[in-house]
Amino acid sequence: MLDFLLRGVAFLGGAFLVLTTILSAIRSFVLPRNESVLINNWVFMLTRHTFSFLAAQRNTYAARDRVMSLYAPVSLVMLPVVWLILLSFGYTGMLWAVGEGSITTSYILSSNALLTLGSVKAATVLGSICTFSEATFGLLLITLLISYLPTMYQAFTRRELVVARLELRCGTNRTATELILWLNRTGSLADDGPQWETWEEWFVEIEETHTSLPILSFFRSPQPGRSWVTAAGLILEASAVIISTVDQKRDPQMELCFKAGCIAVNRVARYFQERARAEPAVPLDDNNPIEDPTRIDFLHTYDQLSEADLVLCADREEAWQKYQELRVRYREAIQFLAKLTMSPDLKSIG
Repeated sequence: MLDFLLRGVAFLGGAFLVLTTILSAIRSFVLPRNESVLINNWVFMLTRHTFSFLAAQRNTYAARDRVMSLYAPVSLVMLPVVWLILLSFGYTGMLWAVGEGSITTSYILSSNALLTLGSVKAATVLGSICTFSEATFGLLLITLLISYLPTMYQAFTRRELVVARLELRCGTNRTATELILWLNRTGSLADDGPQWETWEEWFVEIEETHTSLPILSFFRSPQPGRSWVTAAGLILEASAVIISTVDQKRDPQMELCFKAGCIAVNRVARYFQERARAEPAVPLDDNNPIEDPTRIDFLHTYDQLSEADLVLCADREEAWQKYQELRVRYREAIQFLAKLTMSPDLKSIG
């Protein structure tokens, strides 16, 4: 009787482990919404702590960036490995429960079926059913990952295309002031609807892809000095300064872009704050590059824009207050994501 109960528990426990693993894969790559998957969180967090420790041993940001550039790819590759290991353990319990021999024999049979080697065959009908289903699920998990890799890299490419183009517009200093001055020099400051529309679409895609496939947030740009978080911050800063400071006709497309950006960065940040609970273990840079602008910084930007012959709001204090009201909508989210993803040289205005 005790043996029967033990085998029943082993079968149910193994079936639960198998079902949990399969559902984790489906929720990760098939379900089109931002689900928090416990197995994935464990894998990502363990890998993150490992890479954070290795990066902390480096003395420069460039060296840490090289280390952390491997974090997302390695985590993604580790997922199917962990899934297959869990499947193997789950089916080991099920095969032992249906009478396929000792735990060792059941594990060998399970691993053989999982890898579709075919060198060991089950001794019972129930064992054969288990091994066939295990082989099917093993192939399914690998297929899911392989089929979704192109999808993720397409999203990554589209994201980085906007990041690279933005760098051409805001210069090497990568500040909102430089971006506004470029828009002014090209004559597109007051009428650049297509550009703001492009950035709005970029923010909408960031919100969708970086919450449904959160590992995308940690794929680093090909160039160490670039980051999607930095790019998002620059666009939002430029929008906030223009709306609060530049005296021109309202631009609905720019305001929509600003709203889409605030929603996107806050939802991505909220995903990690509420679910992943990931805290950065590596300092962002030798100097703390996350700068919270003071009133002096804002007035310096105001003077720069005035020297460029932009028509500005006459009341600088009122412009400062409005800028602060706009910036509070995205400031914390951008700073959190910058720390989480180790973004380089994140500046605001100035």
